[in-house]
Amino acid sequence: MFTTTAQVAAVQAVTRGAVVAAGSGLLMSLVAAPAQAAPAGGVAATVEGGVLQGSLNSADLDALAGQARAALASAPVVTVATDAELKVEKAAVSVVSAAENDEYQAQLAAEAEAEAAEAAAAAAAEAAQAAAAVEIPASASGSAVVSIAMRYLGVPYLWAGSTPEGFDCSGFTSYVFAQVGIDLPRTSSEQRYAGTEVSWADARPGDLIWSPGHIAIYAGDGMQVEAPVPGKTVRYTAIWQSNPTFLRVG
Repeated sequence: MFTTTAQVAAVQAVTRGAVVAAGSGLLMSLVAAPAQAAPAGGVAATVEGGVLQGSLNSADLDALAGQARAALASAPVVTVATDAELKVEKAAVSVVSAAENDEYQAQLAAEAEAEAAEAAAAAAAEAAQAAAAVEIPASASGSAVVSIAMRYLGVPYLWAGSTPEGFDCSGFTSYVFAQVGIDLPRTSSEQRYAGTEVSWADARPGDLIWSPGHIAIYAGDGMQVEAPVPGKTVRYTAIWQSNPTFLRVG
């Protein structure tokens, strides 16, 4: 058995098959060397449990050391500088608020418009259903104007509205009369002079009922069809105006 620590270390380095040196950024690994080496002169040496068994002369030891040096020389070497830095690229991230995002705001506007159209369609359907549920009074039988006006019961009042999506009083009368081929002025004050004044006693279904700031359609028997005030809907109701003016148009 070898008596020097250096000799044992050299042989163990070869027989274990790996030498790792760490320091100053140097990392090396070796390919395993044979567990047995046959030295010159025919004397064998083996390593068992990390201990060299048998005997070697100086020439044998030099041969093993030479193998170790050759293995070290041929091993791949990776060198990293001690002051090396790992750099990670950073990308700028921009954030735009919802209020400033034109595309998002356009999407919201489109959705709101679609919801409004859907609500209007639903209101029109409800109005049509309500109109179908109300029979045209016998007194208005034969009046095309009253028959058309009754179709829009339940349509909501809308300031300056003149379509089934919403009516104000004169928008309602002008829309109804247009469907029988009569073009009325747009406002109630102008419609006041659109026809010939008749007495209440001579009034017929389909005549206009005017009072300051309001206009409606006479339905006979003291009843009328009108778009009353904000918050209400087109309705068939008793004449409530004080001393109204009746007008025959067409």
